[in-house]
Amino acid sequence: MVPTSTLARVANPLGRLSLAQLRERTSTKWVTHPCDVIPLWVAEMDVPLAPVVIDALQGAIAAGDTGYPAGTRYAEALAAFASRRWGWDGLDVGRTRVVADVMTGIAELLRIVTDPGDEVVIASPAYSPFFAFIEHTGRLVREAPLGPDLRLDPESLDTAFAAAARRSRRPAFLLCNPHNPTGTVHTRRELEEVAAVAHRHGVRVISDEIHAPLVLAGARFTPYLSVAGAEDAFALTSASKAFNLAGLKAAVAMAGPAAAADLAAIPGALAHGPSHLGVIAHTAALERGGDWLDALLGGLAENRAQLRGLLAEHLPEVGMTTPEGTYLAWLDCRALGPFPDERTAGAGCHGVSDLAGPARMFLDRARVALSSGHVYGSGGSGHVRLNFATSSEILGEAVARMGRAVHA
Repeated sequence: MVPTSTLARVANPLGRLSLAQLRERTSTKWVTHPCDVIPLWVAEMDVPLAPVVIDALQGAIAAGDTGYPAGTRYAEALAAFASRRWGWDGLDVGRTRVVADVMTGIAELLRIVTDPGDEVVIASPAYSPFFAFIEHTGRLVREAPLGPDLRLDPESLDTAFAAAARRSRRPAFLLCNPHNPTGTVHTRRELEEVAAVAHRHGVRVISDEIHAPLVLAGARFTPYLSVAGAEDAFALTSASKAFNLAGLKAAVAMAGPAAAADLAAIPGALAHGPSHLGVIAHTAALERGGDWLDALLGGLAENRAQLRGLLAEHLPEVGMTTPEGTYLAWLDCRALGPFPDERTAGAGCHGVSDLAGPARMFLDRARVALSSGHVYGSGGSGHVRLNFATSSEILGEAVARMGRAVHA
């Protein structure tokens, strides 16, 4: 729950920037499509930076503090944040490494705990770069489809883990916690089941927890390393999604007590991968950005409710799985189909060339850019992922356009 006192002190960051101001940005979200398109696709938020981050960056630049990162202050800030926000006091700074970003860290861990040709299980539909990074490391993807409720399915995981163990010397499971694209926040019981099934089949778990600070009212985040049976697992996170710092690269990789030696095996040269300014920004956000984050979470909860209402008004045929976390909505557009182009579309990473199905239709006919569901693997066809981390005005205009495109 967001404290009312916090909301009184800090304005909703999502209502601070106009569309004209946002179009001055030069990041991927704002330059990929023509200026008549409303972009609600890639995971960038339409917010100004938190003041504590601005102050930290300006201080570093004024001091010329732009060298190589060093020390453990980022991990210490994360440990304190985990204690305050999640009630988890088990983050051991001695079992952490700062890496360039979450996916780079995942790739390095896969190289250490699996062999070329081994299978890596993902619970699909899942974050589309998982596919590309697994294949880039020379490993093979095995999908364990989510259940009909879009939650982790123990039977599906058991089947996939057993198959991966038969075909691999050292299989792994790449967990998305909270889940992207559905916004599901896994419960402690669900994660304990994951740990038990993984242990039974000798599968190492790597948990991507980049959206962990973005759990909305009604749900509670459980760090994977806090559950019984996760002693040989890893988790990675950063402040990039919660504070809109994707362009300031830095993340923290964490190991359970039985995985510390594996984490230490990451080559030391990779310590130069993180941005020093990124480390400074992420550390400041975790240490002193709590009020700003609370105001953001309040705004996201309002947008989540607004989006449900907008869909009921303009697109009643489209189903929405209410996200418990993240700022991503997974929309079921199959009632608007069929979409023949999805059968021949490749699985990419959100680029314009990857668009097919309803995402292609909404871009062409409504001039609204969404992420195409088919790139998330099994269960993604006929769906789109919508980023609702924008102003209520932009969100309202986008969904109204989408409705007119379907019903005109």
